[in-house]
Amino acid sequence: MPTTPTQSLVFTVRRAKPELISPAKPTPYEFKQLSDIDDQETLRCQIPGIQFYRHDPSMQGRDPVKVIREALAQTLVFYYPFAGRLREGPGRKLVVECTGEGVVFIEADADVTLEQFGDALRPPFPCLEELLFEPAGSGRILHCPLLLIQVTRLKCGGFIFGLRLNHTMSDGAGVVQFMIAVGELARGAGAPSVLPVWQRHLLNARDPTRLTCTHREYDEVIDTKGGNITPLEDMVSRSFFFGRTEVSAIRRFVPHHLSQSTTFEVIIACLWRCRTIALQFDSNEEVRMMSVVNARKMFNPPLPSGYYGNVIAYPAAVTTAGKLCENTNLGYALELVRKAKEEVNEEYLRSVADLMAIRGRPVLTVVGTFCVSDNTRAGFGKVDFGWGKPAYGGPAECVARGIPRTGSFYIPCKNSKGEEGIAVGICLPVPAMEIFVKELDFFLKNTPERQEIHF
Repeated sequence: MPTTPTQSLVFTVRRAKPELISPAKPTPYEFKQLSDIDDQETLRCQIPGIQFYRHDPSMQGRDPVKVIREALAQTLVFYYPFAGRLREGPGRKLVVECTGEGVVFIEADADVTLEQFGDALRPPFPCLEELLFEPAGSGRILHCPLLLIQVTRLKCGGFIFGLRLNHTMSDGAGVVQFMIAVGELARGAGAPSVLPVWQRHLLNARDPTRLTCTHREYDEVIDTKGGNITPLEDMVSRSFFFGRTEVSAIRRFVPHHLSQSTTFEVIIACLWRCRTIALQFDSNEEVRMMSVVNARKMFNPPLPSGYYGNVIAYPAAVTTAGKLCENTNLGYALELVRKAKEEVNEEYLRSVADLMAIRGRPVLTVVGTFCVSDNTRAGFGKVDFGWGKPAYGGPAECVARGIPRTGSFYIPCKNSKGEEGIAVGICLPVPAMEIFVKELDFFLKNTPERQEIHF
């Protein structure tokens, strides 16, 4: 199966010394608590994002590094908690000390053009550690900058905007809101069109706490097979592209009464089944599929439009490996995935917040789990710093850094033919990946050969 030209692309990046960008004006010194949804053990991680921008002749003479650096300082006046540092209070409760110290900013130049990355821009990207450089000691959750941004000029006049976010501060939609604000100020606005709202108390545990929903995503499961301790160096990650042809092929295995299922649901049900077979679970072992759900629009009254904290849930579909894999019809897996997603509403998220308080922030179950974060509606493609919309915008990696063995991203992208579709990252031990590809081929056997990317 062909790989994209980027697999072997090597280039040099010259970086200036990392600097701290603080708010352009004085900001309040105060302590701000995170919500009980923000303050989850699973979210204590850094997530990298990346945006690729083409050369724009109308911006001749404008330096993206200078433009973004100045806009960032102005934006931090409004989003000043990002310029602070996380501390732990009693019971490890996270709180932001709004010190105004600033965020890390790195200016860089690369001896490569955007065209050299190929037509199919999607993770994994070559030399990512050069495009989003992490200074030693900068990536801790506590007492460290909450954002790191690197702007890398390209030989063609385009540039790359890399961002690393402390996940406890925001989810995908929240960081996109911040990035759009930087873009608006970069283009000359005096203030963001959507003003940021903190109000994290809105998603704190209730008093008294009460569990009103079932949360199988936080079950305590013992890994008796050691399947989740395979060293990452013994695993391989690949990004699989699903365009109209591939989706149509998979839909042939969907029962008629489920024909209205979304593309996300159909693809994920298929991948869950293929992945479960590849990992060779015993038939009576429990397996889980979690889809990350943005619950912002499910609140009544609505959350404030400028709220930029985490408003996500991880509903779990749970079954045994035997039941999931015993037939090729995707109906069983699809119904489980749909049912889990439909469980999420305002009450579900409030029950999660209460669970965090009651059980002391349990971690997500990773044993036998496949977790997918849908980034198709997050809005990364709308971020415009003055050079237009990105050629690619979204996660910088195809598997989730916090849970790399189980977490995948569902990313909108184009293939080398310019066809729009979805890329999904899969991380498996090498022997399991070979089985996975064969199982997926079963569903796609009457379609043209897929593209994959190896790294």
